[in-house]
Amino acid sequence: MISFFFFFYFFLFSIIPYYNLLSRDIRDPEHPYSLEQLSVLSEESITVDEKLGRILITFTPTIQHCSMATVIGLCLRVKLKHCFPPHYKVDIKVSPGSHANEESVNKQLNDKERVAAALENPNLRQLVDECLYSSEL
Repeated sequence: MISFFFFFYFFLFSIIPYYNLLSRDIRDPEHPYSLEQLSVLSEESITVDEKLGRILITFTPTIQHCSMATVIGLCLRVKLKHCFPPHYKVDIKVSPGSHANEESVNKQLNDKERVAAALENPNLRQLVDECLYSSEL
């Protein structure tokens, strides 16, 4: 009985706040809606292992040829960087079969040098910041 309550408490106060933090506060780059409103993220797509310091986010772009999938992934990465200690290992992936260039997108989103280079681009950084700090939601 105690383990059930511990699991329920852990789920309720651990996963849901991460989901709310990521899905409700990030606007889609092409639409005036949040990632939650577009069903890009779900509670099941976020895994946080606090003991190992690992986070896995799996998101589903709105269409298979979504040109903004990498931007969405960058937004998630930047948001997580601000919310978690730097020792956490973050993996961000598109859901299997949800994007035509799934392997390429996953590689870009999890390559530190590519992510750093992308965030140094002022236009791309501005787009990410607009998605993260938009007051339109």
